[in-house]
Amino acid sequence: MPPLSSVPPTSGSGQQMADADPPLPNPGTYEECHRKCKEVYPLQMEGVRLVVNKGLSNHFQVSHTVTLSTLGDSGYRFGSTYVGTKQTGPAESFPVMVGDMDNTGSLNTQIIHQLASAVRTKIAIQTQQHKFVNWQCDMEWRGEDFTSAVTLGNPDVLVGSGILVGHYLQSITPALALGGELVYHRRPGEEGAVTSLLGRYTGDNYVATLTLGGAGAHATYYHRANDQLQIGVEFEASTKMQDTTTSLGYQLDVPKANLLFKGTVDKTAASASHTGPGGFPQPPQEQVPVWLRCHHWLEGWRLPGAISQATAWTGTETHRNLD
Repeated sequence: MPPLSSVPPTSGSGQQMADADPPLPNPGTYEECHRKCKEVYPLQMEGVRLVVNKGLSNHFQVSHTVTLSTLGDSGYRFGSTYVGTKQTGPAESFPVMVGDMDNTGSLNTQIIHQLASAVRTKIAIQTQQHKFVNWQCDMEWRGEDFTSAVTLGNPDVLVGSGILVGHYLQSITPALALGGELVYHRRPGEEGAVTSLLGRYTGDNYVATLTLGGAGAHATYYHRANDQLQIGVEFEASTKMQDTTTSLGYQLDVPKANLLFKGTVDKTAASASHTGPGGFPQPPQEQVPVWLRCHHWLEGWRLPGAISQATAWTGTETHRNLD
């Protein structure tokens, strides 16, 4: 009796395997949704800022920052960064410890560690002149197509106060991610909760993000025109303050000159209203100022390829009343 040959797979089954959808990517964290646009904007400052970074080893680095300003505070800040030997990705190693202290003794420090392949925790402490001001603890869980996080800030068991924040972000398609945020705060005589919803769409060279909640709306749009030019647009509306802000930021990189230009133009409008008979809001009775602010930023004096790096920034700001 001749041996039985195996039946080859039909074309239908092979077509089904080819048509199987790839798994959805992890959407990242909720807090990073607006970051792509915000990175385009310059640091709001008036004066000159000098930063010197020194790498002492592959895992340890220190920095010196000097800020000089005629309008704001001038001072010195020392920072240090330690990156551990537990490598979880091509550019990720844990634990990470970051801290800096200024000339008044105020301290900011963060400790980030990956407890498991999907669990990451962070502890942040802030002091002001040898007094504790804020401290918080984060716990983050990253699944294949979602990220959830819980943050506990300034808990005080004796007084019965604290802040609890919950985040959840889910990939719906490779380009679309939806999520939500719940913020609960409590202190003696007061407690409340605020919820908000978020949507983010990622294209080939742009990212659009929208957040809607009881406190207002926040929308950002990031666009990368080419390798040198990046543009960001941000809109914020507050229901409590009854004002809106629209801003445009740009980042221009000139690699041959080793220079980086950043600038922003923003417009702020506030609405003044009063309550009439019956509790109905009435139109404003006086003119409300609208401000146009321009801010320009220049980064230079970078020393590429060196262990020590010195970077200087200069910022100027102009205001104009549009009324």
